[in-house]
Amino acid sequence: LSKTGKDILAIDADPDSNLPEALGVDVDRTVGDIREELKKDTAQGKIPTGMNKWDILDYKVMESIIETPEFDLLVMGRPEGSGCYCAVNNMLRRIIENLSENYDLIIIDTEAGLEHLSRRTTQNVDLMLVVTDNSKRGMLTAHRIGDLAGELEIQFKELYLILNRVRPEIEEDLIKKAQETGLEILGIVHEDEEVTEYDLEGKPLVELPDDSNTVKAVNGILSRILRE
Repeated sequence: LSKTGKDILAIDADPDSNLPEALGVDVDRTVGDIREELKKDTAQGKIPTGMNKWDILDYKVMESIIETPEFDLLVMGRPEGSGCYCAVNNMLRRIIENLSENYDLIIIDTEAGLEHLSRRTTQNVDLMLVVTDNSKRGMLTAHRIGDLAGELEIQFKELYLILNRVRPEIEEDLIKKAQETGLEILGIVHEDEEVTEYDLEGKPLVELPDDSNTVKAVNGILSRILRE
């Protein structure tokens, strides 16, 4: 996507944040950190009189965006202690609304499951990509995402399924099961020992060589998306 010349913002909205590592970006501060700082400042009366804490939050969020030559990155993170992640997730809607005019594309890596739908965090998304492995649980969740989006009247312009870490010997059976979800299969990414090695060594996946089977598969998926 960075080769399209578009301004791109990637948002890691998964509490178990790992997008920065995959992209090879170091992150010192998350939106969760900012929220905790603002809570403490408010409790200690450090918010200047006449200043709106939401304006302060917006400013600090802008400061925490990491800029790279190819894309910008914002990590939502998790609040400290036992605080519910809902608060940070609710802030995500405001952040997307405030930043949407600054970027051509906003790509959000959400937590796995259905909560981002039930909270309507992704209600204004144009393209929803549901990624599943070959597990029965993953297929069931993919099916439920399609059903729940309909129940909540969330109108994605496009809703696709991507099969990930697929072993060639079970691909045919897996495709049949995937078709039962009712979602159109956009692409298939096969199990890749090279990706496993990168993960074990903590190497960014963006450093995979161009001739990597995984890179070729993802490029094929992106080509389909960009043509649509």
